[in-house]
Amino acid sequence: MNKELKIFGVVAVLTLILYWGVEPFAHGQMHKHVDYNELKYDGKADIAEASKDTVEAKKAFWADVKTISALKGDAVAGEATYAMCMGCHMDGAANMGGVIPPVLDHAGTIYDKDYLIALIKDPAMASNVDHKYADTMTHPMGSIKAMVSEPQDIANVVAYLKANKSGLVTPKQAYEEACGRCHANRYVKWTQIGTVPATERNLATGADIDALKFKQAVAEEQSLVADYMGKLPPDLSMIIRARSHHFLETFIENPQGQMAGTAMPRVGVNQEGMDKVMAYLEISGDPSKPAREALGPWVILFFIIFTVLAYYWKQAMWKDHY
Repeated sequence: MNKELKIFGVVAVLTLILYWGVEPFAHGQMHKHVDYNELKYDGKADIAEASKDTVEAKKAFWADVKTISALKGDAVAGEATYAMCMGCHMDGAANMGGVIPPVLDHAGTIYDKDYLIALIKDPAMASNVDHKYADTMTHPMGSIKAMVSEPQDIANVVAYLKANKSGLVTPKQAYEEACGRCHANRYVKWTQIGTVPATERNLATGADIDALKFKQAVAEEQSLVADYMGKLPPDLSMIIRARSHHFLETFIENPQGQMAGTAMPRVGVNQEGMDKVMAYLEISGDPSKPAREALGPWVILFFIIFTVLAYYWKQAMWKDHY
């Protein structure tokens, strides 16, 4: 018995060392470590990554965001100011400057308060893509800087969003609102302009005109997004399997930290928004995970029983050879 335990111990130790060397250690050497800021949008990473030419501007910007965040917002007054936003942020909005403005039905639930303040104050600075613009007013949402510029007005709009554009949100809604304007997800038939509709072929010709029209509309939208971003953002069907949770969390929190110079903007989700987006990526990219995890304990139990039976079988076969 002692001999078998020693052999098992040696095999287990060597296996663990090999696993650590191949997976966590090797991964850590090949990919730089990026600290997670727990979805606190305070400009800490932006300032640390800034060039000498921009660092003071970023310090001033995030200091202003902190000051506005301390103000007490008036949701009633914010509703009147928010009405100016409805011309762009609505269902069926047209592409503006490269992307379709998102619907804000759940903005108060999935986005962080300080990020929303920063986004209204200066969208390019808030999303950390100011390196793309000589003047951040040319950002597709840059006009908001002139429309809502007073600190109290910004605080009021964010108070309105938190009070009236919140509530329960599904993983699907969180993904579509936070990610779906740029990233397709073919496993759930999602495109940059929405879900692929069910259509029927013409029985006489065999053609599906509606499907072809939708494909053309998707291609046109993708062309606009690619022109704006530099290339078409990747389909996210398999991203949950291709990347670790840490990478995805830190990349969503601050894309520049993982990929300096990327056109990917900071999304600004809070913890609930992050959890819902990650849940939807698992639903679409790894739908068998719950069943696989449920099966795991039974597999372990099988190996335990098999090990015990194998030991007693060995004892029985070798009892006359000791």
